[in-house]
Amino acid sequence: MKHHKTIAASLGPLILSGMFLSFLETGMLSADEKQVKAADAAPDAQQMAILKQFVKELVAITPGKGKFPKSFQMGSTKGQPAEMPVHTVTFSDDFWIGKYEVPQNLYQAVMGNNPSRWGGPRNSAEMFDWRTANRFCQKLTDLLRKEALIAADEEIRLPTEAEWEYCCRAGTTTEYCFGDAAQKPKDAGKLARNLDEYAWHTGNAAGNDPPVGALKPNPWGLYDMHGYLWEFVADPWHETYKNAPVDGSVWGSGAPNSPRVMRGGAWTDRYDRLRSAFRAKVEPTSSSPALGLRCVKAKVKKSEN
Repeated sequence: MKHHKTIAASLGPLILSGMFLSFLETGMLSADEKQVKAADAAPDAQQMAILKQFVKELVAITPGKGKFPKSFQMGSTKGQPAEMPVHTVTFSDDFWIGKYEVPQNLYQAVMGNNPSRWGGPRNSAEMFDWRTANRFCQKLTDLLRKEALIAADEEIRLPTEAEWEYCCRAGTTTEYCFGDAAQKPKDAGKLARNLDEYAWHTGNAAGNDPPVGALKPNPWGLYDMHGYLWEFVADPWHETYKNAPVDGSVWGSGAPNSPRVMRGGAWTDRYDRLRSAFRAKVEPTSSSPALGLRCVKAKVKKSEN
């Protein structure tokens, strides 16, 4: 990924007394008052367009209907111990998942800032931790409910780990959504030309600074499930799948500082870490230019109301 420099704009002196007084009044607001004021403000036209685009880009996942199997085999018999044992997960509810990782223009519209190192409005947002990812989802939920873009009983959240792998596999049982082999016969080292069509990884990312969706999607029309950025999921980390839930739900809440799970691999990783079953541990306070998120829209569980 190529480097972008940020040029800070200087603020000139406030000359008119009315402007000066307005500036003082704004500066004297408490942090809580500023948040309330921001929350009460109606989205401007650009923000509204970005919110509507996000909703439009959600993909309906309907387990047991159409091309979506009711159950799938989660994990791998060939991979790391953390991917075992393979177990059957069966879903009972529909949900929606982002066609893309959260882009920077959406993150900016929701959070009011953009911490990303590799700047671009439709580049994937990065450089925030798991807790911030959850705050983003909650703020986005509030904005969409307020504008009636989602129902009052719907929420935006991180996917569970089972939802994530189910969507990454997209009905396949192979190592990747396109087959078992990332490399062509003559590929060596980090080269993985079969994977190149679907994923940004260390073998093809140098010199690229792409928007989301620049490569091929998986069979369900989801982009960058392999590579580009690691993606946070809701679950706390477990060393194996022993006693994992079989209904697709989040696996416990974990202690506040307990490690979490990230999935998918990133542009910084070799092809083998981009497999559908590969999983990695991340601290909830960690941030990285290779770590972002993808959102799910779902009905709020009755116990959560």
